[in-house]
Amino acid sequence: MSESLPNPELLAIREQIDALDKEILDLISARARCAQKVADIKMAEVQALMKDQSGQLEPQFYRPEREAQVLTKIKERNPGPLANDTVAYIFREIMSACLALEKPLQVGYLGPEGTYTQAAAVKHFGHAAVCVPQGTIDRVFAEVVSGACHYGVVPVENSTEGMVSHTLDSFIDTPLHIVGEVEIPIHHHLLALAGADIDGISKIIAHQQALAQCRNWLNHNWPHVELQAVSSNGEAAKRAAKEPGVAAIAGDVAADFYGLEKLAERIEDNSDNTTRFLVIGREEVPPSGSDKTSLVVSSRNKPGALLGLLAPFQREGISLTRIDTRPSKTEKWAYVFFIEFEGHAHDTKVRAILSELEEQSILIKVLGSYPRAVI
Repeated sequence: MSESLPNPELLAIREQIDALDKEILDLISARARCAQKVADIKMAEVQALMKDQSGQLEPQFYRPEREAQVLTKIKERNPGPLANDTVAYIFREIMSACLALEKPLQVGYLGPEGTYTQAAAVKHFGHAAVCVPQGTIDRVFAEVVSGACHYGVVPVENSTEGMVSHTLDSFIDTPLHIVGEVEIPIHHHLLALAGADIDGISKIIAHQQALAQCRNWLNHNWPHVELQAVSSNGEAAKRAAKEPGVAAIAGDVAADFYGLEKLAERIEDNSDNTTRFLVIGREEVPPSGSDKTSLVVSSRNKPGALLGLLAPFQREGISLTRIDTRPSKTEKWAYVFFIEFEGHAHDTKVRAILSELEEQSILIKVLGSYPRAVI
């Protein structure tokens, strides 16, 4: 029986794909060479400045506002059939690889490996960045302050459980700025060693936020099993991979990294569960055209104090996206307000608001103006 000949139409399409692949590769290589030229120009500028100034200078290779503008344009120009976010992800990786030719970024994140924070760092910076796990949120801040890491990624709020207070407190105590934001849909799984006996599970461990986000499911399905909070879901998965009888709540990254089996999938109580992360750095970010600003402010303890803080935003037509409170560390029963709103600190209306807040506050600190999450 003779072998049938390949479909001529299929062969023609494959040849077209091969030709397009070569064209895409040529264009990516050309873009990478442009990135190398950018690096050369920036290095030359720094060397020229160093002749006139004492101290060590380092060029700023990563520009958050520039990347946000590029990705926004990519989504606006996308003709399909690929989804906008899919195309943006592809270009994020291209930009990440090209940036690594200029200067590989060291990015600290709340570790260990397998945490959602690691997934957020990769989503924002791409796989070419060198992501360095840190044991605590404090350590992430410290590594960026010292210059050991160029940037850091820390969780700041969850759509179910609210703000991460430790992150807000760390901003008050350090000179760092918010330079970006990342949102990650959170899908928790119950993980254990491959082949584990379900009846032998005696303890379930996870970060306290994850335990809270799965509270109803756990109460219904594992009411008599001990629950223990640990420093991160990555740490929980790491322990579950070593300790028989222990199950962890974590995501897909942790399951893959530690080779764990899913005893149950998507156990979060809220299917829309999302965590937002902030990218922290040492420099301020220029306007991108679609920005947010975050600040902390403390007013004098008097009737109508909060109303006085919010009134300028209403008058100028600036939309608030978040407001939260933290106890003041300097005065009993006094509070610091965390306020987040649309716009950049350089905008005329925002400058007027900040000037007014300075007059009526005992503390005001702009944490940063940064591009809204694009993907």
